[in-house]
Amino acid sequence: MDTPISDFVRSYAASKALRLHMPGHKGKGPLGVEERDITEIGGADVLYQSEGIIRQSEDNAARLFGAGRTLYSTEGSSLCIRAMIYLAMLHARAAGRTPKVAAGRNAHKTFLTACALLDTEVEWLYPETAALLSCPVTPEQVEAAVKGPQGATAVFVTSPDYLGHQTDIAALAAVCRRYGALLLVDNAHGAYLRFLPPSRHPMDLGADLCCDSAHKTLPVLTGGAYLHISGEVPMELTRQAESAMALFASTSPSYLILQSLDEANPYLAGNFPSLLPPLCQRIDALKIGLTNQGWTLTGEEPLKLTLASKAFGYRGTEVAAYLEAQGMVCEFADPDFVVMMFTPQLPKAAFARLEKALLALPRRPAIRELPPPLPRPRRVCSPREALLAPQETLPLEQCRGRVLAAPTVSCPPAVPILICGEEISEDAIRCFRYYGMDRCTVVRPL
Repeated sequence: MDTPISDFVRSYAASKALRLHMPGHKGKGPLGVEERDITEIGGADVLYQSEGIIRQSEDNAARLFGAGRTLYSTEGSSLCIRAMIYLAMLHARAAGRTPKVAAGRNAHKTFLTACALLDTEVEWLYPETAALLSCPVTPEQVEAAVKGPQGATAVFVTSPDYLGHQTDIAALAAVCRRYGALLLVDNAHGAYLRFLPPSRHPMDLGADLCCDSAHKTLPVLTGGAYLHISGEVPMELTRQAESAMALFASTSPSYLILQSLDEANPYLAGNFPSLLPPLCQRIDALKIGLTNQGWTLTGEEPLKLTLASKAFGYRGTEVAAYLEAQGMVCEFADPDFVVMMFTPQLPKAAFARLEKALLALPRRPAIRELPPPLPRPRRVCSPREALLAPQETLPLEQCRGRVLAAPTVSCPPAVPILICGEEISEDAIRCFRYYGMDRCTVVRPL
């Protein structure tokens, strides 16, 4: 598979042309990559108005992922999520309906801010077992949300979630098709799922629109992501995709990230699929070894290890600090969980090293403290009204009874406890405190 973006940039760098254009480093600098950092000069194509090398590379990616159309993002899945919400709005209005999105409550804050900026109505889905980072959405819930003339016109789910739980995308897709609703999937953590035998990728399971953060699980620079559009959606929606991305995107995309996405294509088309089964076997062996020694695991995502560490007597943050002291840095930790992510780029010795470190931790009495239940808050105003209102940031204890103006999150995982426009209750304050947040931005009284 060819690499048209990288080939062009490589040729341009070799030409030693006098760079009378941006960027200001002129191809020289301390990082060593400056000569390949260019802008949209002649022949380099234009992201979101692509007709040349970028479109050729995106078409390569679309074939790899089985999508009708794939677009690149150099601004992560955040940009793709905004574009998905905008396209879902256009789709609803084209059908003469009022846009409304039903969404799992564990959506990334980008979903929230996109809906606020676009003034899109959201119906939050609260399964019985919903937690901050996991919100298993069932087909029955989706059907209840989308049926009827006032039902949701789109459904937004996060799968895999941050802890590695996966939703039954195929079942949700069947319900959405039955009622004419679009299924949007935040698959930021699951780009690799397409290349497992068999594929578990949302595009193969019936999603209409899907974003992948390539940089999270593939050898791509940070910020590289895909927006995938199914070949089953109306062609007009596909034609509007570039303008949807451009509405929110920078006009100065990183050509280093574009080259990274471009170079990933032959890697994915080559031996990457053959590397996944043995990697999964090593991870499964690690999980079995830890389970046999009393560790409790959660999530079924193949390339992620999530320890529910309190059962072993430790908070997740304690385990992460212990591993970091031994030169191993985890993806995420909170009081309950510690998350680790694996790819074929890790050496085989890493698994034995990690297992040895974890098995060396002496088991302690289980910590019985449970995370506080998520609040079911009272909505005072719309997210848009709250986000655009005059604001002030106050210590948490002074926020009781106030209206949240901006999402208060830690990143990662950037999942909000409350949504803009909701009242900050005692239950919410308890949650904020538990997750280490001591200030909130609230609507300022006029």
